[in-house]
Amino acid sequence: MLGVLTVNTGTPDAPHAREVGRFLWRFLRDRRVVELPRWLWLPLLRGLVLPLRAPRSARKYRSVWMDDGSPLAVYSRRLRTALEAELDAKLPGMVAIESAFLYSEPQVRDALQSLRAAGAEEIVVLPLYPQGSGTTTGPVYDQVAAALSDWRVLPALHFIGNYFDDERYINALANSLREHWQQHGRTAHLLMSFHGIPLRCVQRGDAYEAQCQETARRLADKLELPASEWSLSFQSRFGKARWLTPATERVLADLPGRNLRTLTVICPGFAVDCLETLEEIALGGREIFLHAGGEQFQYVPALNDRGDHAQALCALVLAHAGPAG
Repeated sequence: MLGVLTVNTGTPDAPHAREVGRFLWRFLRDRRVVELPRWLWLPLLRGLVLPLRAPRSARKYRSVWMDDGSPLAVYSRRLRTALEAELDAKLPGMVAIESAFLYSEPQVRDALQSLRAAGAEEIVVLPLYPQGSGTTTGPVYDQVAAALSDWRVLPALHFIGNYFDDERYINALANSLREHWQQHGRTAHLLMSFHGIPLRCVQRGDAYEAQCQETARRLADKLELPASEWSLSFQSRFGKARWLTPATERVLADLPGRNLRTLTVICPGFAVDCLETLEEIALGGREIFLHAGGEQFQYVPALNDRGDHAQALCALVLAHAGPAG
């Protein structure tokens, strides 16, 4: 039996300050996410950051909350169902799939236990981060290793560290853009916005920035876009440290001044839509761009449970599995 575990960051259980604060506590105390000394950071997190940020984040979550839960949870469930169907078509009755979150339920440890109970002797771990980073795929490594530390019989384990240059993934992004433009009309410029990370991470060897640049280049080539018709930026800056640039907010504010007043934004680093894509970009980004003089703003949804996305991830999983896969 082949086991497949998909992992994403996580989400609050409800769009209220208490639940958001609980989620942020688990998220922001991870040493991979914030690298400050614990004696300095944890008191600041508990006493200053959470009391200020949790209510503000809760309001943002409420603006995009869905009937069935947070967008990340809803679209993650749908993607799991789509991926399960693709895998079952390739290997009928031979695959068990579970999804987990790093900082909320269902947890990585519990999902791995479920795969073991299903009889999985081989497990492929797929972090849903196309561009790998110590801040995202790193915690997945950590939690998988911790969960397996007391297993007496270990599975054959395959870990997909990234898929930033996977041809099927690039094709799915290109397809989503072509379909969007066919329905809504072509704009003068395309902005590819990726989640940011602190600059010091890259200076210490993190390959994330280079992988984002390669994804953007490949997508632009697939769409046959000249350099003047697309840009790359980094969003979701947190704290006072220097982060990767250019910042998405600054680019959105500057583009109208360059006589680029119609804009399409896609977020290729997010496998499914979430707070950062729907509130920060589709709502907040739109406001910034139009306030700066822009005339038309289009947000292209994440790949979510698109058929070509599920097919791309299925092929990725099977390529990393052993001969039985």
